[in-house]
Amino acid sequence: MLPAPSSPAAEQVSPRTAAVWAALDPVVRAGTPLRVLDVGGGSGIFAVPLAQLGHEVTVVDPSADALATLGRRAGTAGVAGGVRGVQGDGDLLHQVLPALGDSGYDLALCHSVLEIVDDPGVTLREIAGALRPGGQVSVATVNRAGAVLARALSGHPVEALALLEDRDPAPGRARPARRRFGPDELLALVEGAGLRAGSWRGVGVVADLLDAASGADPAAVRALELALAGTSPYRDVATGLHVLAARP
Repeated sequence: MLPAPSSPAAEQVSPRTAAVWAALDPVVRAGTPLRVLDVGGGSGIFAVPLAQLGHEVTVVDPSADALATLGRRAGTAGVAGGVRGVQGDGDLLHQVLPALGDSGYDLALCHSVLEIVDDPGVTLREIAGALRPGGQVSVATVNRAGAVLARALSGHPVEALALLEDRDPAPGRARPARRRFGPDELLALVEGAGLRAGSWRGVGVVADLLDAASGADPAAVRALELALAGTSPYRDVATGLHVLAARP
């Protein structure tokens, strides 16, 4: 059994991530220690709170700097022994994890990863292959509709139209554009990886519209986020999308 959970970390209760944690809570607070794989979560925003809840977390990330941040954060939180950082790519888990002697994770996280990998479908299939039968994966990514509205409201209608049409809003830049997804596209990717998707949620429905100067009570914003996350039309224009899926 898990030890009694410590006080939630600030990241865990922030309005921005409230919907994601609400989806994860029934899984991570069920009373059984889990083996968790966090792909691309090198800085430890989710890994460290999960380790504080008593879970064993392996973070695979290509960035040595991010993994260094992970190590510092885990050490400060007193859970260095519960978090392992491994440098590697999400689309090469079939090489990385066997080298560690690992397989059969209970839960995987794929947050803010599909936007930047070479092939989102390949990465999700690699993650699915790392799960045990019945294991679950939490997928969070950028919502195209939210990105369109954000560009439009910030005074960039040309860029907003480019995003709407799935074009690069700044084609002259050196780095490739981050991908954006609609809910149907995300669900198709998840199911194409052989996973069974649950209901999708909006992430950052209103939290990203309010700056610190607004004076809004964070607890009130969090409650509103949770109320809107699963409700259309509000979730449709959120900054991000989230879905929890299972390996059959």
